[in-house]
Amino acid sequence: MIFFLAEFIAAAAWTDPPYSYTYHYISDLGVHGPLEVLDQYMYSPLAWVMNTGFFLYGVVVFAGAAMLAGLRGGRRGAVLVLAALVGAGSVLLAFFPGDGQAGTYHGLGAMATIVGGNVLIILIGRWYRRHGVARRPGRAMVVLGAFGLVSTVAFLAVAGSGANVLVGLVERCAVYPVLVGLLCAGVSIGRARRPGHS
Repeated sequence: MIFFLAEFIAAAAWTDPPYSYTYHYISDLGVHGPLEVLDQYMYSPLAWVMNTGFFLYGVVVFAGAAMLAGLRGGRRGAVLVLAALVGAGSVLLAFFPGDGQAGTYHGLGAMATIVGGNVLIILIGRWYRRHGVARRPGRAMVVLGAFGLVSTVAFLAVAGSGANVLVGLVERCAVYPVLVGLLCAGVSIGRARRPGHS
């Protein structure tokens, strides 16, 4: 929810011209500008909100996975490594905006967050019993992660072509499954841990 909220607030403040969820990269929201990079005009008045969202998202994902691994045991290594990858990638996104000056660090952060996040939700969903996730949300997480990984390939192809055709939409098809998958896990685990839940 941190990520979604930061994205919504930063996008709402970008009004001249309006921010486009289908045309602009997510990372554009973290660039104050105004400037033009990758054939996109970037001017995000509340860039700090998006960058704070990237940072908090990374910290919360790692902390949540660490708590989950500590409570449940088993397969802790893989989950913690992937959560650390997502956390580190998100922190890189926060401190190295996609303004073209820190392209290598920003690109590494984006790939670590997207690929690591999709694999993370697949593993948590696949081993749902070990992590306290109900069966149906677990299956949904596996499907979401697989869709996210396929969309990542499509995103890299679209971004690499330089055409920028619906690049924002395709990127969100790679990123949003991670966010929804983590929400599924959180809600399912929260319900299971309620007093009196059978």
